[in-house]
Amino acid sequence: MKTFVSSTLAVALLVAPILAWAQTSRPEADYKWARMDGEFAAALAAQGSAPVGKVGYESCVGCHLASGAGRSDGSIPQLAGQHATVLIKQMADIRKGVRDNPSMLPYARQLTDAQGLADVAAYIESLCVPPNHGRYEGADLAQQVAAGKTLYQGQCKGCHGANGAGHAAKFYPVIAGQHYKYLLRQMTEIRDGKRRNANPEMVEVIKPYTNEQLVAISAYQASLAMPGASCRLRNAGPATK
Repeated sequence: MKTFVSSTLAVALLVAPILAWAQTSRPEADYKWARMDGEFAAALAAQGSAPVGKVGYESCVGCHLASGAGRSDGSIPQLAGQHATVLIKQMADIRKGVRDNPSMLPYARQLTDAQGLADVAAYIESLCVPPNHGRYEGADLAQQVAAGKTLYQGQCKGCHGANGAGHAAKFYPVIAGQHYKYLLRQMTEIRDGKRRNANPEMVEVIKPYTNEQLVAISAYQASLAMPGASCRLRNAGPATK
C-alpha cells in the first residue's frame, strides 16, 4: 500500500508541472489578435521609462545584443527602433502562451509586471538602428528585389507602409532593416499556420504565396532602410547608449 501511494504521489508530482506548463502555454479559445485586455492593455496604458527599461533589457543582451541588432542568420530578430506597441504585444503574447518561443519564454517571464514590459519596450524603441543587417545574398539579388517590390506594393504596403515603417497604433511592425532570413522564416511560419498569434488578415493575404514569392518579398523587405533618422529618439540621453 505504501509503495502504491508513494508511486502515485511521485507520478502526480511529475505530471503536475507539465500540466501547469500546458495550461499556461495553451492559447485561450477566444483569443483575438489585437484585443486589448489584461497585462497587454495595462502595459500599453503605462508610461514606459527607457532608463529603467535599460536595466530590464540586460537579460536580453545575450541573444539580441546590446545594440538590439539581433543576428543576421535569422535566428534572432533585430529589435532596435521597433514600435514599443509591437514589442509589448509580442512579449505579452509570449508570456501568455499564445506565441510559441520556448527560448525567450524564461526571459520574458523575468519581467515582473505590465510596467516592466512598457519600460523594456521603451528602451528598445529608443535604440539606434544599426546601419547594417542581413540581406539576401543570391546572385539574382536585383531580380528578387524587383519581383518582391511588385508583390510588396500590391499586398503589404497598405499595412507596413511604403518604406516598411509599420504602424504603431495597429501593432504592425517595422520591417525595414530587419534580417532577410528572419523575415523569410516568420512569413513562412505564418503562411503554414505555425505562428499562433499571427494577424488573421496577414494569414489570409500570405496564404497563397509560394516559397519563391516569399523569398522575393523577404529580399525586398530586407533591402529597405529604416525610415527617418538612425535613432528614434535623438535626445533620449543615456537610454540610447
